[in-house]
Amino acid sequence: MIREEKGGSVSYSHRLVRIEEPIMRVPTLAIHLDSRGVNDGFKVNTQNHLLPVLATSVKVELNKEFAENGHHAILTQIIATKLGCQPDQICDFELQACDTQPSIVAGAAKEFIFSGRLDNLCMSFCSLKALIDATSSESDLENESGVGMVALFDHEEVGSNSAQGAGSPAMLDALSRITNSFTSDSKVFTAPLPVFFSVTLSDSYQMLIKAIQRSFLVSADMAHALHPNYMDKHEENHQPKLHGGLVIKHNANQRYATNAVTSFIFREIAMKHNIPIQ
Repeated sequence: MIREEKGGSVSYSHRLVRIEEPIMRVPTLAIHLDSRGVNDGFKVNTQNHLLPVLATSVKVELNKEFAENGHHAILTQIIATKLGCQPDQICDFELQACDTQPSIVAGAAKEFIFSGRLDNLCMSFCSLKALIDATSSESDLENESGVGMVALFDHEEVGSNSAQGAGSPAMLDALSRITNSFTSDSKVFTAPLPVFFSVTLSDSYQMLIKAIQRSFLVSADMAHALHPNYMDKHEENHQPKLHGGLVIKHNANQRYATNAVTSFIFREIAMKHNIPIQ
């Protein structure tokens, strides 16, 4: 959060910053200092063992400015430099640490991607590229009767109930705005109405209901291929193979969008484009 003064008035803006270089590190304990439990598996206390190291006290004390303001002054200065502002203009910030090591295409035959966060950045890239390629020219949309949409959500691995997660109203709000733009009705309902209300639904809401029912959703993420070093971890009839094609995933607890109808449609589309399925 940045405070800016222009023409005697103060305004605030929300800025996104990415620091490319590795300014922090979470060092692990040397293996010979934990020799008693080394064969019991790698166990960490998240409260004590995952604190990132930013700088040493000696180095901080050598810098007068940082010595007066503490370790956080170094981090604030780095952020301010990236933003092109003064440190005292930064009112507050949220910090997310991530691995700065770049991804690479590797392997003897250059067929592997060594990278963190492949799930689900890979599908995010593929879906966005497909949407762009499908609308690269004006003629691509001349006979299009539907609306192509890609939905990308935050916070999948920590629960999807955040303000912008998959369980939030973000997607329904977007669909409401889209369908509302096709009607003259200005009313937009972004949530199902309680059954005990007796009301007349607006044209836009009726269109939204129809649009959802006539839509087809592909919930895309990564599947775990058969691991050559842990082949016993896969059931005999459930072993996705590398180079075996796209994987249609089923879940007995109905956590996926897969059923007989959706998997059939997906296979038919793949067949028309000569894409192998497993």
